[in-house]
Amino acid sequence: MELINDTLGGLLEKWAAGQPDHDFMVYPDRDLRFTYAQFDRRVDNLASGLLSIGVTEGSKVGVWARNVPDWLTFMFATAKIGAVLVTVNTNYQSFELEFLMQNADIHTLCIVNGSRDSDYVKTIYDLVPELKTHPRGKLHSEKFPELRNVVYIGQEKFRGLYNTAELITTGSHLDRTPLDEARARRNCHEIVNMQYTSGTTGFPKGVMLTHHNILNCGMATGEFMKFTPADKLLTCVPLFHCFGCVLALCAVITHGSTMVMVEEFDALKVLASVHRERCTILYGVPTMFIAELNHPMFDMFDVTSLRTGIMAGSLCPIETMNQVMEKMHCNVISVYGLTETSPGMTATRLTDSAEVRATTVGRPYPGIEVRVIDPDTGEECPDGVQGEMCCRGYNIMKGYYKNPEATTAIIDNDGFLHSGDLGIKDQNGNYAITGRIKDMIIRGGENIYPREVENFLYNLSQIKDVQVVGIPSKKYGEEVGAFIVLKEGQKLTEDEVRIYCRGNIARHKIPKYIFFVDGFPMTASGKIQKYKLKDIGLDLLDKAGVTVI
Repeated sequence: MELINDTLGGLLEKWAAGQPDHDFMVYPDRDLRFTYAQFDRRVDNLASGLLSIGVTEGSKVGVWARNVPDWLTFMFATAKIGAVLVTVNTNYQSFELEFLMQNADIHTLCIVNGSRDSDYVKTIYDLVPELKTHPRGKLHSEKFPELRNVVYIGQEKFRGLYNTAELITTGSHLDRTPLDEARARRNCHEIVNMQYTSGTTGFPKGVMLTHHNILNCGMATGEFMKFTPADKLLTCVPLFHCFGCVLALCAVITHGSTMVMVEEFDALKVLASVHRERCTILYGVPTMFIAELNHPMFDMFDVTSLRTGIMAGSLCPIETMNQVMEKMHCNVISVYGLTETSPGMTATRLTDSAEVRATTVGRPYPGIEVRVIDPDTGEECPDGVQGEMCCRGYNIMKGYYKNPEATTAIIDNDGFLHSGDLGIKDQNGNYAITGRIKDMIIRGGENIYPREVENFLYNLSQIKDVQVVGIPSKKYGEEVGAFIVLKEGQKLTEDEVRIYCRGNIARHKIPKYIFFVDGFPMTASGKIQKYKLKDIGLDLLDKAGVTVI
């Protein structure tokens, strides 16, 4: 594959000049659409507005929002300036947001009103009370020394906050010289995006990705899915994940296609959007496709326009794969990787059988070298022998932000990134994931690092010790299970633990299963045998008559 050496802004401008009236982004549920030329003008106006409030090259701009229309405007505007877009998980609560803002040195935070039961405006006022007393443009926060601005994505006005309407309007009247000068300095190997993901130890780390990383991964994805400008990709996966902002957005922008957007996943809105816009490509995790297939109004919609898509996040049951192909006319593939690999490492292909697509993660991305390596010897494993999945190529991250030690620990001297996942390669060159060296929990495509949940639960004064592991789930792949040892004479209930978690950590990290135990299985050297806790948890649930779903 011939690599792209362009930037996000450069590609947008190319399509805006070459096909100005072609739809770039469509929101069918609100009859909103932007052509490539309209969107490029909006991006330039926002970029100029951001420059006017002090956002510049290297500034970290956080976006804490659902898939709202201006999410992508911020992504391209920051890219043209040379700022770094930091994606913020919409499930984050104050505990997690505080850590990210401090660790990422957030300069400008862009927020919506909230998501589900979380009030983002209230959260940011609680974390940054100075917003109510300091004039805009002169914000100085004791807790967040790098923070200079908070922007509300919308037209509503809040004390101490800018909003996108005024930034875009202001930007449209400003001299374009500063923006033109910033655009001229851009290069494809600079960091454009930072996403927080759990690593091998401690709290989440900021994965630094370049234009070159994400655009070439998007290009490769689009190539083996045969994207053309005529394609319409329905995106209902979050833009704060690589699934949304790379596998979707970057495949579209490298091929001049159209993004059809759903703000938050809703099976009915997805089906209606496919029907109305005649979408040709659909992305989702297995549970999304299952919800669409089983929606009571499924037969009311014409989905025959679909031809392909990506089903990722966890392995899909072959029955579901067949149903998607037969009832949704969607020849889906799967993609494997991690945020640190931008995210594509391997993928199945359109020509693979349903069984191969349901039971393997396919073959390497074009131009990416994948190896299964013996974790003990560092030697490449023969076909059929389990080892650690490793790769090198254009997809490898620049590194972890402010964490060279962790970067060195995951990328070896030969440039191979070690995934921490165990896998095997079969005689046909397809890879299958068999387990994890790390004890990461993956629930419905969301990465959860046990240490982070454990550290949070230790704040409960009644807890002496706690271990968090993944409990198998048919629906989500894994659920969070917490094994708690109480201090002598202390009492605590499952409900009290969950109430403490609500509003403080993301919903998907709250333990579904809570076990009060006297101790943990240990090795002779005194190390906790976490892998045994999973079986102990299943046994306890079985004895209690609880069905694991």
